[in-house]
Amino acid sequence: MAENNTPAAPPAKKGKLKLIILLVLVIILAVGLSVVGTLWFLGGGLPGMSDDGASGDEEAVSVFEPSVYLDIEKALVTTIQADGGRQRYAQVHLSLEANSEQTLAAAELHRPLIRSQLVSLLGNSDFMELQTPEGRTALADRMLQTVNQVLEEEGEAPLTRVLFRNFVVQ
Repeated sequence: MAENNTPAAPPAKKGKLKLIILLVLVIILAVGLSVVGTLWFLGGGLPGMSDDGASGDEEAVSVFEPSVYLDIEKALVTTIQADGGRQRYAQVHLSLEANSEQTLAAAELHRPLIRSQLVSLLGNSDFMELQTPEGRTALADRMLQTVNQVLEEEGEAPLTRVLFRNFVVQ
């Protein structure tokens, strides 16, 4: 019986060694595929390759630039003419939106001129038009054009939007 047990031991060691090597290869393959899959699904594609299969060196990278805002501290307050020549009151709190801090710095520098132009624009508006959402949107567009015209005259970059934080007409 001793003769039968001796030859059986070496084949068991070879089987365990093959199993260990096979498991290591499977783990390495799984890690590699997970890295490539993660890169692929995150939009980076395969390392060193662009969408057309060429090297990724020529690709232009677009960088997201968040908007920056400037609150106009004091409200724009003026009177507007209503039907029948009656005087109405308008008060607007504004924020300015831009793509860069430099544009907002320029708007801050020229704030007195911008405020003057915006108060004049608000004072020349129609009271009934400002009662509707479309009228307020049109006013915001005209205000954006006015501010961008002032900034353009001063050689500065334009704003993106004029936002109403508070809007009162009565």
